[in-house]
Amino acid sequence: MQFRIAAYGEVRDESGRLLLTRRNRTGREAAPWHLPGGVIDHGEPPASAAQRLVAAHTGFEVAALRPLEAVAVARRGTHTNAILYQVAVEGGPASGPDGEALEWVDPATAAKETHSPFVSACLGLADDRLAGRVDKAPTELRPTPPAKAKKGRRRRGQRFGAYGVVADAAGRILLARIAEGYPGGGTWHLPGGGVDFGESPRAAVFREIYEETGQDASVGALLNVTSFRHRRAIGPEGYPLDWHGVRAIYSATVADPSAAQVVEAAGGSTSESRWFDAGVLADLPLSAAVEDALEVVDLTKLAATPPRAA
Repeated sequence: MQFRIAAYGEVRDESGRLLLTRRNRTGREAAPWHLPGGVIDHGEPPASAAQRLVAAHTGFEVAALRPLEAVAVARRGTHTNAILYQVAVEGGPASGPDGEALEWVDPATAAKETHSPFVSACLGLADDRLAGRVDKAPTELRPTPPAKAKKGRRRRGQRFGAYGVVADAAGRILLARIAEGYPGGGTWHLPGGGVDFGESPRAAVFREIYEETGQDASVGALLNVTSFRHRRAIGPEGYPLDWHGVRAIYSATVADPSAAQVVEAAGGSTSESRWFDAGVLADLPLSAAVEDALEVVDLTKLAATPPRAA
């Protein structure tokens, strides 16, 4: 079983047409349309990857503006978490790779013709290839650190997680405390965690909020995607690990809040959870994920964000 992280670009012109690619085929049925993009490199920030990959596939000078959505595809033993970015063309001639066609396509035309599941996600179309479908039940649901490296070498590990900035109608914020013995132990963290095989990022954050806090949340907009690289992390067996993490951060609301409590099995990474007034957050030991979220979220408006079904 393999986990990958990818970044794709939604590029539109003034009339709303999408910039799509597909392989050239001779004497055969037309190949599917694809969003320009692909798998990100180890340690590469997803927005930088989207910009690099879209430029490589289209020949345009581009800029990645903001993340629009995170989706996943799980098939044939490979789970791909993909971030879709709004990307703007800044100039340059269009000259995609050899053997690949490049075209501005009307959304209605793209919807009727064969296309990738990431094009479906971009167009808001139902597609059973998107997460939820698993061809064969895996033996492991989540990515695990690689086996111990040979002496003098550092193995690489990569993980995609989904987290929620969770509020109630009164504007209180829901946080979970990282258990001692885990990275960041003792700090207050956003409820969330790793995306399971065959699970969408939205479903993952809904599940994790319940497991870590006991709350049923409505998952709203994708607020941000952040990443970090820890070149000298220590793996579970005490060996060095070059670790790359990517976090999709969503807004979420709880309409009927109760006292927060951890409901997942004992011995997990969460020791407790609690509702906090937004004004006291500055006095708490906060994780890097919370600090990142606070840079882009107006907590005074969060509770008013229209919820979206998980």
